[in-house]
Amino acid sequence: MDITDLLTPHDVLKKYFGYDNFRPYQEEIINSIITGNDIFTVMHTGSGKSLCYQIPAILLPGTCLVISPLIALMQDQVDSVRQLGIKAAFLNSMSLPGDALGIERSAISGDLDLLYVAPERLMTDGFLAFLKTIKISLFAIDEAHCVSQWGHDFRPEYLRLGILSEMFPDIPRIALTATADEFTRKDIIEKLQLENARYFLSGLDRPNISYTVEAKNNEKSQLLSLIRDRHPGEPGIVYCTTRNKTDEIAEFLRKNEIPAYSYHAGLDRNTRLKHQNIFLQGDGIVIVATIAFGMGINKPDIRYIAHLNLPKTLENYYQETGRAGRDGEPAEAFMIYGLQDVAVLQQMIDTSEGEEEFKRIQYRKMDAMLGYCESGHCRRQVLLGYFGEKLETPCGNCDICINGIETIDGTLIAQKALSCAFRTGQMFGMNYLIDVLLGKSIERIRNFGHDQLSVYGIGKELSALEWRSVFRQLVAARFLKVDMANKGGLRLTSQCRPVLTGKEKFLLRKERVVNAKRRDSKKTPIGRSGVLGQSSGPGVYHAELFERLKTTRYELARKQSLPAYVIFHNSTLAEFATFLPDSLKEMRNIIGVGQTKLEKYGEIFLEIIREYKQENNLYQDD
Repeated sequence: MDITDLLTPHDVLKKYFGYDNFRPYQEEIINSIITGNDIFTVMHTGSGKSLCYQIPAILLPGTCLVISPLIALMQDQVDSVRQLGIKAAFLNSMSLPGDALGIERSAISGDLDLLYVAPERLMTDGFLAFLKTIKISLFAIDEAHCVSQWGHDFRPEYLRLGILSEMFPDIPRIALTATADEFTRKDIIEKLQLENARYFLSGLDRPNISYTVEAKNNEKSQLLSLIRDRHPGEPGIVYCTTRNKTDEIAEFLRKNEIPAYSYHAGLDRNTRLKHQNIFLQGDGIVIVATIAFGMGINKPDIRYIAHLNLPKTLENYYQETGRAGRDGEPAEAFMIYGLQDVAVLQQMIDTSEGEEEFKRIQYRKMDAMLGYCESGHCRRQVLLGYFGEKLETPCGNCDICINGIETIDGTLIAQKALSCAFRTGQMFGMNYLIDVLLGKSIERIRNFGHDQLSVYGIGKELSALEWRSVFRQLVAARFLKVDMANKGGLRLTSQCRPVLTGKEKFLLRKERVVNAKRRDSKKTPIGRSGVLGQSSGPGVYHAELFERLKTTRYELARKQSLPAYVIFHNSTLAEFATFLPDSLKEMRNIIGVGQTKLEKYGEIFLEIIREYKQENNLYQDD
């Protein structure tokens, strides 16, 4: 009899992962899988989704097959679970032929608890035939939003995953995602044939993340200010739209003495792996990545996510910002955008090969993204509301809540902007229209004769910066549309007529001055209570010991070419530095210390703690 036949999910949670209690829904999902049920769950990033299939993988006979599109994340996930004593491997486009053959043999012989595989490999005829030769305990479909063609990261291979229920009708399946609106959730259930699955929808709020949106003025200066003023020396991810811009921003940061590396599909495999490992294993590194190329990173201490361009959808935005603050400590989601970003998204939708229904859905998603940016309401309320979750009171942790917002009756101002666009022929961009409204005496305006129009110079009560905000809000309200067929000129839509004729009022959000406070970069890590530098039990937090433990952890990780957090999370080291365990038995009670890690690293860290206690005479009260 296998030892796992005698273990309960709680036993596995403590033995392998070092935790005493499950998070919401985890235990119910795990027990449901073990009894043979299919599952569909939406749980926010950092809520412990992976545990929902990792524990059944240990308890059930056979191999759990994890289908994941995030190739960059597979190595990190496998390294992490191997440190826990779980037998795991991955197969994707980066796997060498010899390695892949060895992994397949291990699966056939039953030596793997978890096998991560990319969807492109899974759906080949050869691999589907291979699956018939191994004992499969469970199919886990991660990032399940990719199944839906309306999802924010459409992958054609995912559309075929419904075949698994036909080929393996008796094997349970769990589909997991962190972000999916109601339409996408229904699409996932239909595509994966999960109509009879148990459905779990947990809260999506990440209260430790602060949300900030700014108008794009000078993106490099704005980014530099974010990093230097609010996150000096802290790890972060910067998202850009194109590969060239990714390389450009990374180089710009390096010139300003900020360690930064680019990450996109245009880099060769070795360079991508090198940059990823530097980011995961280093301290205070910035990675600059393309939005189009999904970078799955499990690093828990990312302190900020910066978007330098408008994401395509709120699903994209939520998923990418969810990489920040997975350790529960304060983190920031920062975004800057301008009308050019809107024009680019419109062009992508208009020139896509999708049918009209697909384009209609994408425009709806783009409108929601714009609405989030230009809303005068709490960012978190708007974001959660999009996913069908209601936050009763403003969060107090976004730029709107912190700085406040003022709205005015902007009907006359909107009429001036709309009239200017109309009378100049609906063929000019925002900057030109602002020059006309401000009555600037420039040759281009005179050549077109626009200095003779009634709208010339009628907008001098506002600055150029304020007019840019007006035009962004008019585009967000769908009163104006960027016409990419006419070099980005702004055209009126039928929706603007009630405001233009004075039948409806237009509330204008006034341009505000951002009051972003600099945070102390020398934070203490979270303890068991979830409060910085505190724990639930008696004892004083010893910051100097924590730094020594971090140094030891770094050396252990470096020798194994692993990210430091794979050894122990900061929260575990914080508890070491508070409870000061003096034996393996005492250390076993620390959150995050499972049996395998205790055997591998326990004595090493105990020695550091004992030395510290001796140096500081902390045995006197024993």
